[in-house]
Amino acid sequence: MSNKTSIQYDEAINKCRSIFLTKSKDYGTSWRIMRVSSLMDQIFIKAQRIRTIEENAVKKVNEDERTEFIGIVNYCIIALIQLELKDLSETNLPLTQLETLYNKQVTEVKALMEEKNHDYGEAWRDMRVSTFTDMILMRLLRIRQIEEAKGQTIMSEGIDANIRDMMNYAVFALIHLD
Repeated sequence: MSNKTSIQYDEAINKCRSIFLTKSKDYGTSWRIMRVSSLMDQIFIKAQRIRTIEENAVKKVNEDERTEFIGIVNYCIIALIQLELKDLSETNLPLTQLETLYNKQVTEVKALMEEKNHDYGEAWRDMRVSTFTDMILMRLLRIRQIEEAKGQTIMSEGIDANIRDMMNYAVFALIHLD
């Protein structure tokens, strides 16, 4: 992986983290009440909005695709934290613990990206942002199928692997958009 990719990845994540932590100061960790399936619906809403903007080139809400991709990254991290913590009864996490959990997920997802990026030779650089949108929507459909099968898969990766891939697609889109 090129050093350029690592730097661009970190820059995109830093923007996402800043927004996440600022919103956490405003709202706390009220999202702790949400199930992973509800978080996937939130990501679906954002990805569907991106796709609608891409297809129509008209938007009536003054937020661009970047804002939605940042939301996708942050919802992916929230979902990964929820999968890790499991117990939804503790809804208040201190900001320091939250930042540690956020950074842990980023480290794991970035490591996955580095491994895949090495094997795929940075193919993502030649992809369209609209393809990342479609890949996110496809992963959401896969997750829904896994949920309907009560988490049982025969050969496929689990929900967490699909969430990590969606997060990396969203980061790649942010890099392209910058």
